[in-house]
Amino acid sequence: MDTKSGKLRPDDQVMGQGGPPEPRVSVRELFWAFLLVGLSGFGGVLPFVRRMLVDKRRWLTPAEFTEVLGLSQLLPGPNVVNISIYVGARFAGAAGAAAALLGLMVIPIAIVLCLGAAYTRYGDLPAVASTFRGIASAGAGLVVAMAIKIAWPVLRSGRTITIAALVFVAIVILKVPLVWTLAAMAPVSLVWIWWKTP
Repeated sequence: MDTKSGKLRPDDQVMGQGGPPEPRVSVRELFWAFLLVGLSGFGGVLPFVRRMLVDKRRWLTPAEFTEVLGLSQLLPGPNVVNISIYVGARFAGAAGAAAALLGLMVIPIAIVLCLGAAYTRYGDLPAVASTFRGIASAGAGLVVAMAIKIAWPVLRSGRTITIAALVFVAIVILKVPLVWTLAAMAPVSLVWIWWKTP
């Protein structure tokens, strides 16, 4: 697929495959896409990563993004870093993973260093404290909006809603640590979904 025009090339049609062909993404495209995400989404890039991968570039479907996010949450490290490595490796191998990770991290690291130096000097000023409270509110809104978008493709059956409700009760109400909740619910959900799937 031509990622700029969105048109299929003749060699994209693969006989015997049931879905649309996998988009072709270069190492350069991965670097610049994640660089822009790192710049535009500084402080909370997961909503911007989803918008870039699903809505703008259409490299992943909404369901695929939710699955990748679920896998990334099970792995150690920040979710968005795991997603960038997965997406880069999927489309361009090890070089793609390195390019996506580098693009994602280079600008935020530079900004953190500059902001850290500025906060050390001016952090006691009331205007600076008010600014950080406003940023925190905006970040919370982004997280809520992203959670709704991510949950929508999954929560369309009674089974997935039941599993999500059980995890919510375990973590929020019963205060079970996340690692124990995942250890208990992951095998149960896998077996239940597999058993009920025709």
